[in-house]
Amino acid sequence: MITRRNWLLRCSILINIAVLLYICSQLIIDSGNVPIAPSYIVQFNPDKQNLHTESSSGNKLSNQVENGLRENLKKDDVPQVEEEQQQLQHMKEIVDNNGEDSRFEVPTEANNHGNKILNEMVYQDINLGSTNTTYSESLLNDKDLENRLRSLIKCHDRDYKAKTEQRGDFWVLKNYIRAEHGEIRCYESITYTTHADYTFLDNLIPLLERWMAPISIALHAPGFDFPVTINAIKYLRDCPSEAHLVRQFVTFHIYFSSKHIPKSVPKYDKVFETSYNCSNPPPFANISYAQLYKTQKKLLYPVNVGRNIARDAALTHYFFASDIELYPNPGLVRKFLEMVARNDATIQRPKPKVYPLAIFEVDSSVNVPHDKTELQEQFRKGKIIPFHKKLCPSCHGVPKSKEWMAANETEELGVFHIGKRVGYYLHWEPIYIGTHDDPHYDERLSWEGKSDKMTQGYALCALDYEFHILDNAFLVHKPGIKTLKRDPKRAMLAAKTNQLIRKIIYPELQVMYGVRKGCAI
Repeated sequence: MITRRNWLLRCSILINIAVLLYICSQLIIDSGNVPIAPSYIVQFNPDKQNLHTESSSGNKLSNQVENGLRENLKKDDVPQVEEEQQQLQHMKEIVDNNGEDSRFEVPTEANNHGNKILNEMVYQDINLGSTNTTYSESLLNDKDLENRLRSLIKCHDRDYKAKTEQRGDFWVLKNYIRAEHGEIRCYESITYTTHADYTFLDNLIPLLERWMAPISIALHAPGFDFPVTINAIKYLRDCPSEAHLVRQFVTFHIYFSSKHIPKSVPKYDKVFETSYNCSNPPPFANISYAQLYKTQKKLLYPVNVGRNIARDAALTHYFFASDIELYPNPGLVRKFLEMVARNDATIQRPKPKVYPLAIFEVDSSVNVPHDKTELQEQFRKGKIIPFHKKLCPSCHGVPKSKEWMAANETEELGVFHIGKRVGYYLHWEPIYIGTHDDPHYDERLSWEGKSDKMTQGYALCALDYEFHILDNAFLVHKPGIKTLKRDPKRAMLAAKTNQLIRKIIYPELQVMYGVRKGCAI
């Protein structure tokens, strides 16, 4: 009798495994809209039917076997049953981990049998945000958070020395003016990495007040823009009431072309031998574009050189490569690190991933919202619109954006939806939290020529990156909604850039990163 029961147990296990493997063979990964599934899909229980389908003879047999087991099973057999269940669960986990991934969506061309099985599986779609997700742990205290991040984030601390380097045709003064935070551990925070010339430095304090964490900024300062840039930094570090925040968090790097070197470049430790007269207005106030050295010499703004300098100098494993005019909602750094520390199934997904934020423009008559609830209120009033809605909607359209806006704000940060840069989002230029493992930006592209992030987007797509869109995090551009303005000179430069990308850069990317269906520039 015991031998018969053991035989029935093993039959039941083999049948369940066969059914599970059959289901996995029917799954086709969706190319652009990926629902987020939990780390479990089917719960194996000898007292419950796992997959319900009238047409599956395998399941009928499985049910008959399990019914017989329930009738004949005695208390002294319970340990053996539990052991068999553990083995089965282990085998299921191997299937889950070694398969393509745990996302499920039924393709229209799938056969009816596969559709019926899939639709009746135990399944959870959390596309509607973290309101559908529960976390077993409350917010962590500082020590617990640090300990978890140290164990989870595999990174190496980076040096914080001032260096003079060459980068292609550019001289770089790396860590030229360093923040007072000193050397920090790579897992401790997130660095906001950005770029600018000195005329954009009026954005630094509004950005810093919301970020309140390390900022790495690369400033383009050729020719006579260099001394003005130094004075602008001195002003920010000494004069405003928020100057202590600038000194604490912001590290400045300066770069310029080898053909446009300033007349004098003081050593980093000599910069502050003279101070700025705070009775004077800031150097970036009331400055016209025509006054810049770059404008007078008809130079292009090397936007991607600045992006790469700032991100390469970031001390932390995670960094947020963004533009200085884009302000994040406050508290993002802490909540993101807590999300990483929770280390749930979404974080553990094996494919490379980045964490994009939804981006908006706000009317100049209203304040930049501090949280998603404020954002939703102003959005309903028409005071806030999606970023570049009137310029290039497809460039910054975020997958599931309507559902994202409809979802209520929650206390914790989570992944709302996993998207891909394909289909309608083929030309998406996401701004995201990433790591030093991510591809760099192509330094041959300029701001004036446009499309400066498109090639990097292709690299992410070809490498099969997942875009884990955050539920309660967003960026808002400096107040003032942009409208389309015709610029014949820039249109001509954009045409030349497109030709460069199409004929030279794109073929290079295909060789270096490969070709993947659905990926394009």
